[in-house]
Amino acid sequence: MAEMKSMGVVGGGQMGSGIAQLGAVHGLDVWLIDSDPLALSRASKSISSSIQRLVSKAQLSQAAGTSALGRLQCTTNLEELCSADVIIEAIVESEDVKKKLFLELDKIAKSSAILASNTSSISITRLASVTSRPHQVIGMHFMNPPPIMKLVEIVRGADTLDETFNATKALAERFGKTVICSQDYSGFIVNRILMPMINEAFFTLYTGVATKEDIDTGMKLGTNHPMGPLQLADFIGLDVCLSIMKVLHAGLGDSKYAPCPLLVQYVDAGRLGRKRGIGVYDYRKPSPRL
Repeated sequence: MAEMKSMGVVGGGQMGSGIAQLGAVHGLDVWLIDSDPLALSRASKSISSSIQRLVSKAQLSQAAGTSALGRLQCTTNLEELCSADVIIEAIVESEDVKKKLFLELDKIAKSSAILASNTSSISITRLASVTSRPHQVIGMHFMNPPPIMKLVEIVRGADTLDETFNATKALAERFGKTVICSQDYSGFIVNRILMPMINEAFFTLYTGVATKEDIDTGMKLGTNHPMGPLQLADFIGLDVCLSIMKVLHAGLGDSKYAPCPLLVQYVDAGRLGRKRGIGVYDYRKPSPRL
């Protein structure tokens, strides 16, 4: 497959905007799609600010930064993706919603285009099954935030061709990422290990073993994690954590993956983490010292 020249990203949230930024900075023409114009406006400002920070730190020249922003187009129209070489989905972590999108993308995208999902837990095989090109569907799971984190987890579905895998791996490496490869099992590698740890941290809080501050400090200083598991859950989004735990529980059929009732309660209450201003911690007041 020839080197990719254009990329579509569907989803203007933190993940989608970060992936779009990577594409633009590394020479791709990028269309960033979201049905919400306000989300696109926020994404455009976020990408511009992020690129300016790179310029100010001399990690990117002013000319390269200006050129990258010139390669980025934000639109609400999925039809704009008709000429993209690869389309990366970065929307809500819901199998039904993702399948609906893949069905639409399959009709819009050119026949040679790769359809990739940034899903952190959902079966690539099942997402691919609604398309007429399951051999060109693949998982491309970026870590948050995509411009900074060095890892991309690539997941092959049952029918993903070697050519699709090789092109996707080359794209991730073009972005300066290290690639790891997972079989198509619930949670893949990173979240299969990470989310049960976060869930157990919630159980530790739920059963009164320790305070949230001591749980996070214990994991930071005791295991050299850059942030504690409850802090990390707030950063990821408690709704996302809960969705992944539900996928693990249903897909692997083991009670050890059952979501902690406290995590469920927080999501039910709208305490979704940093994006809502409150999760395990309250970000509407000065942050606790950890």
